[in-house]
This record gives sequence, structure tokens and C-alpha cells, in this order.
Amino acid sequence: MNKLDRKTRAQILHPLCEGRSIRAVTRLTGCSKNTVAKLLVEAGHACAAYQDKALRNLPCRRVQMDEIWSFVYAKAANVEKAKAAPEAAGDVWTWTAICADTKLIVSWLLGARDQDAALTFVHDLESRLANRVQLTSDGHRPYLCAVEAAFADQVDYAMLIKIYGSDPQAEVRYSPAKCLGADKKPKIGNSDPKHISTSYAERSNLTMRMHMRRFTRLTNAFSKKVENHAAAIALHTMYYNFVRIHQTLKVTPAMAAGVTDKLWEMEDLVVMLEQWELANFKPEYQFVVRQYAIGKGHSVSVLWRGGEVDSIFGFHSEHEALEWVRDKSQDWLLENRNRKAAN
Repeated sequence: MNKLDRKTRAQILHPLCEGRSIRAVTRLTGCSKNTVAKLLVEAGHACAAYQDKALRNLPCRRVQMDEIWSFVYAKAANVEKAKAAPEAAGDVWTWTAICADTKLIVSWLLGARDQDAALTFVHDLESRLANRVQLTSDGHRPYLCAVEAAFADQVDYAMLIKIYGSDPQAEVRYSPAKCLGADKKPKIGNSDPKHISTSYAERSNLTMRMHMRRFTRLTNAFSKKVENHAAAIALHTMYYNFVRIHQTLKVTPAMAAGVTDKLWEMEDLVVMLEQWELANFKPEYQFVVRQYAIGKGHSVSVLWRGGEVDSIFGFHSEHEALEWVRDKSQDWLLENRNRKAAN
């Protein structure tokens, strides 16, 4: 994977973001399945880290929350019968929050559909907002306790509780129940009734199913590992927020929210991935022994991860410089850190 150039990486990631399966990408690009899977995981980690820092102090006014179901390795009812099922096998839920104005996916969480996940998700959402918002969710009970714990009374929160009934003309097994109506129930603050809605969040769920093959129902493209599942979600949100132009807004959600002022291309996403790899996998420092370009003697250059260079001069031979690296370099590093801390 590390030998792939920037263009090839972009060619692999783009179809993954558009709903292609890993095997389909291997046929399109000629890369092995392991290469594609490893790149997906690395890109997912990089996208999650980047958005965790970038999606802060967001000027959202109306936010909608929802959860979308999927599974890893096997559905919950089949885990006991599955062979060599990992610990994380079974049903998983992706909690999402979307800004109704900019269509930005503000926060997401992969986990169970319980109170602990709701608390973690809503606290993360609260930490990313710059001002008071009108917040809407469905009638899932853990939302109420989570919103009270995270926002207290600094939010206008309402639940949209939908009433479902069976449709006798629908195909029972795969068709959803018919929605007979919905009750708008304000819970905290003063919510505007005309904006109590989860339509954008539900449409975002459809986009996730269309753009991530592992979310497609009735296929064998489901996730086999929870790490890969989480990586695919992080990559999708990065692509959705920064790369894909929203048909209504005519810009990306990140541009509409003021997170970025440019339209990202897939190669920009790969550049971000390379920077993340450099920061996480390149050593903090490296020692390089150099010979003077003019005159006799050698120096030791300290190449720091961020690109800075320090040089130590005055060694008569390469052997003397290497002995300094072996015996005295750690003392020099300690003194250098103390000097920088004092300044």
C-alpha cells in the first residue's frame, strides 16, 4: 500500500466512496483485495482524525438526529450459529446528526442502540456546536436523557414520534410498515413546530446506503470486521462533507458551513491521508551524518518530523560523528527539549 502513488490511491478510494464493493474495486484497478482493504482502513483513520479537528465551532441552527442499522459478520440472530464470529459481530447502529441548513454531517458514532451510545453521541454533538440549536430526533427514548445531560436547558429540543401500521398490499418481509402519521412533541426549550422534522437525517441515511456497499441490504457485501465498517463510515462522511457537491446547495456541505473555502478533489483527500501518515508513522526525529561540502570534517543533522533541521558541527571524521550519535545524542535531545520548554 505504501508504494501506491497519489493518483492510484485516488482511483481506489473514489469508487469506494461511490458504493463499489472491495472486490469490484480490485477488478477496476488491478490492485489486490488486501491492498484495497488496508488503504480503506488507513483512509478511514485519517478522515476521522481530520474531521474531529475540523468540525468544531459550527454555526448550525437546526440539527436533526437519527440512527441507521447495519451488521458486522452476521445479524444478531445468527451470531450464535456463525463459525468463528468475532466479539463485535452482530447488529451495529450508526448514529448521525445533520445540519438542516448546510446538510453537513456534524457528528456520527458507531455503536449499540442503547443509553451509553446515546450519551456519547449527543455529548460529542454538543461539543461541536458554536451556538444554541433547534434539535430534533425520533421517539427513541435514550435521546431524551442524553440531550438533557449534554445540553441541559441550552437547546430547543423536540421529538418527532411517527405512528406506523401495516400495509396489507405491501410485501411483508422487506417492505417497511406504512406511516400513518406523526406527533410533534417539544421536550426542552421553545422549538419552532414547522422545523420539527427528521427528513434530512432520514435522507442522509439513504445516501449512506447508496454510497457504502456494506450498508446495502440482501447482499454478501456486509462488513466482516467492525474496524473496516467504522473506516468506511469515516471515509464516506469525509467524501460527503468535503468532496461531493450537494445538488441543492451547489457546493459541498463543508463549504456551506464555512469549514473550508474550496471544493476538495479526491487527490486533496489523498494529500490529507499522506500528511496523517507522515505525522503518525514517520519517526519524531532522524540523525543523518554529513560530510562538509567545503573543507574537511563532518556534521550531524537532526531531521525533525515537522521539517525542521538542527545541525551539530565539528566532527573530524565520520566515525567520530557516529560515536556522538550513539553515545551523546540522547543527552543532546534532552537538553534541546528543556531549552524549548524554557523558551
